[in-house]
Amino acid sequence: MVSPYGESQVFRKTDHVWKDYAGATYNKSYIFETANGDEFPAQGQQKFILATNKGNDSFEANDVTYGLEQKGEDYWAIYSSESVATVLTLKGKSTYKQVGNTEVTDEIKEGYEEAVANDENTFEVDGITYTIEKAGRENQITISGEVAFATKKVFSAAAKDADLGFQFKQAVLDAIEAGETSFEYDGTKYELNTTEEETSTEVVKDGEVYATISNLLVSPQANGVFLSLSFKEAVEQAIADKATTFTAINEAGEEETYQLQTKNTQYVVRSQKATTVNDTYSAPSKKHWAGTDGNGMDMLTRLMYGGRISLMIGFVVIIIEGIIGILIGGISGYFGGWVDTILMRVVDVVICIPAMPLYIIIGSVMDYYKIDPRIRIYALCAILGIVGWPGIARMVRGQILSLREQEFMVATEATGVRISRRIFRHLIPNVIPQLIVIATMGLGDVILMEATLSFLGIGVKFPYASWGNIVNAVNDVYVLTNFWFVWIPAGFLILLTVLGFNFVGDGLRDAFDPKMKR
Repeated sequence: MVSPYGESQVFRKTDHVWKDYAGATYNKSYIFETANGDEFPAQGQQKFILATNKGNDSFEANDVTYGLEQKGEDYWAIYSSESVATVLTLKGKSTYKQVGNTEVTDEIKEGYEEAVANDENTFEVDGITYTIEKAGRENQITISGEVAFATKKVFSAAAKDADLGFQFKQAVLDAIEAGETSFEYDGTKYELNTTEEETSTEVVKDGEVYATISNLLVSPQANGVFLSLSFKEAVEQAIADKATTFTAINEAGEEETYQLQTKNTQYVVRSQKATTVNDTYSAPSKKHWAGTDGNGMDMLTRLMYGGRISLMIGFVVIIIEGIIGILIGGISGYFGGWVDTILMRVVDVVICIPAMPLYIIIGSVMDYYKIDPRIRIYALCAILGIVGWPGIARMVRGQILSLREQEFMVATEATGVRISRRIFRHLIPNVIPQLIVIATMGLGDVILMEATLSFLGIGVKFPYASWGNIVNAVNDVYVLTNFWFVWIPAGFLILLTVLGFNFVGDGLRDAFDPKMKR
């Protein structure tokens, strides 16, 4: 009648959220570009760094010797030298001994002999250049060639299908180091233009920018996203201007505003994306009279279901306490003697049990075993009832001790009424007024205890609502100070309910007190 929503119904809305779109950083490490068909292993990259730091012009990695040639600042050519064979020539006859994994074919032998006859140090077979090195009486045939280059420059293509291969990049870097303004590659002429800020170099083909070279590395956060050249230039310009926002053309060809945030030496570009999110902490409105909570659930609905849970726990616990207290107190008060002594010691033991540590331990055990939230509610009722009955038992025992000596009890004994009927038919009904008063006033205490346990996270668990776990939202200072409608209504309902039952208890006590009657 009041709310059409469910207890755990989550409401969602479409919102524009800032999400990480790309990252940017000034590159300070070498980027290795390998020639087609060649490999430059990770160990080789590490050895390259050590060699350049020590000023060496060669290094070894994976049993391969590599040579270095510095072509410019932070620009190195890397050559490999792999032994193929040793050649011993005696009386005009050459003997070949294979050294590496490359087979010494007849073509290699013919190329070697022709090079020696022409007093040359190199020869070529099937597009591979071989070098002849003299070592005493033997000559050594090796394969040498540029397998990679290392640079700190970052290449960015203007289009996805742009071919920025090894040889193209090498041609660009060679032209830049030579101070040229243009170069030719694969029959096409390219021009080199330095930007106004002198932060990057543009490679122009047929009047249009084909690629750029700079020290800024801009990469997307998600796989499969292509960042256009104009976007990267906009990022670089925004970093140079120390701007916090900038505009650029997005993937759809539309102009979009981006955020630029700095994290240490890195930059994060964020874009607004339309995302469906939980309608959290929505202010009270026509749709949600009491607003929504941190999970996007209707607060009024949660308060009503929470009241059902809190009141149910209160009444169930009082009933359990009453049943156990009446049984123990009635038997102890009627029989007296050693029965009374044993039962009262049991009462003393239960009273001495530290209740709050017990609740925390049991709550932790249920958390560990992932007990179903519904079962936790029943377990909570049982635990509170088992721990809270001694007060009722003592009151019942005291009342029955005084009632059992009166004349009507002597009459029941004389007429042969059985013991169980004497206790539950004649004694207990005379204690009911006091029981009603204690139960009514104790109901408020049980509700407060349940609210305390739920507030501490060991009572009623999500997705079920209780006033206690609703008030638990005040653990977040931000929620406490900004969203009053999340916790104040639940706290007010707890206060109102406890006060109401206490007033009812006071009224019943006054109504049943003989001294108040005239």
